Amino acid sequence: MKTEGRTAIVYPARAGVGGLGHSAAMAITALAQGEHSFALGPGAAVPWSLPGPVPAAKWLESPAGPWPWMGRYTPLRWRTGDLCFLRDRSLGRWAAREIEKLRPSYCYLFTQVALETLRWARAQGIPTAIDNPNGHIRNFQQVYERESQRWFGKKYHGHPSDAMVERVEEEYRLADRIRVYAPWGSASMQNFGVAADKIHILRQAVNLERFQARPWNADLSSSGARRGPLRVCYVGSLDLRKGFVYLLQAIRAVGAASIRLRIVGATGDADCHKLLMRESAGLEVIVEPGDSIPVYQESELLVIPTLEDGLPFVLVEGLASGLPVIVTDQAGAAECVEPGRSGWIVPAAQVEPLAAALEDALSRRDDLPQMGRQARAAIEKYAAPSRMQELSEWFYKASRSEVYSQA
Repeated sequence: MKTEGRTAIVYPARAGVGGLGHSAAMAITALAQGEHSFALGPGAAVPWSLPGPVPAAKWLESPAGPWPWMGRYTPLRWRTGDLCFLRDRSLGRWAAREIEKLRPSYCYLFTQVALETLRWARAQGIPTAIDNPNGHIRNFQQVYERESQRWFGKKYHGHPSDAMVERVEEEYRLADRIRVYAPWGSASMQNFGVAADKIHILRQAVNLERFQARPWNADLSSSGARRGPLRVCYVGSLDLRKGFVYLLQAIRAVGAASIRLRIVGATGDADCHKLLMRESAGLEVIVEPGDSIPVYQESELLVIPTLEDGLPFVLVEGLASGLPVIVTDQAGAAECVEPGRSGWIVPAAQVEPLAAALEDALSRRDDLPQMGRQARAAIEKYAAPSRMQELSEWFYKASRSEVYSQA
């Protein structure tokens, strides 16, 4: 959707890399309008995570800063939440200085790096929208604090710190509109006091050309029951919020010989690495970094045991790859999983329901390819390319209305 005026988009992660980077890529693809648009952040990845080239816009890449040495050689290496706060505040301050020179007509900003620009925009009467990829920042923090006490018996010092929570809550107050990705995210925001009329649900898009089911995976039901352990995959970082420990305990409850787990990801800290080593002992678990696509295509089932996630993008990728999924009720986009037909939805942070879903998948192993086909059909509607047009129309129509209402 073309509109007059200049648009600034401030994003916190390399666009096109990882879940947050893909969210940035979608926003920039949807909102960029050539020389009238400015993308301010850590830069773009090539190839782009969506079909087509990197969008035409004026890219202003943020300074790298001294963060690597600070995280290695100062006390901040033990307080990663403080380090994240300093990094995001630095990016936010840099972006606001650039935006004051650019003087855009509209601002689309990601939480954590938005505050300084929001303050400037409020003073100037410029319409703003912020992108909130997860639930409310306090829920995000509470999950980590609870899990750190449960598994490590100590206070959590990671992201988000108290300072970050305070920062993001001010962003919520200053923004004209807040975008979330699913009803779960909207409910989380409202549970912590954000007004419902400020929250807007606009779903994500996935690259349906890149994530596809392999033909043998789609047609396996005709060849009879599979042999050997059930091939299960987990994709994402191995940190407490992702709930990986509950998956490992559920596999142990089902029986170590019944399931082979492939993990594409890395542990976020030393404590989680020790937890992974302890809970995976005696299980058939392969942990490897790299491209998730071959793992999706080799697997029979994707499990996402997350404890809090506005939209686990790996869920959308897995469904597009023709995999049935087990996902928790604390994940946005769980709404696109139809229990019994394309997957299972289980309570978060509970081993027994997750183990029961795995046992059901084992008993219905011949049905999994058909469930995968249903998953693919559902995601073609849920995360279609038209979602980018919807985001563009929502942002620019509402922004123009806000300009007129202030005139």
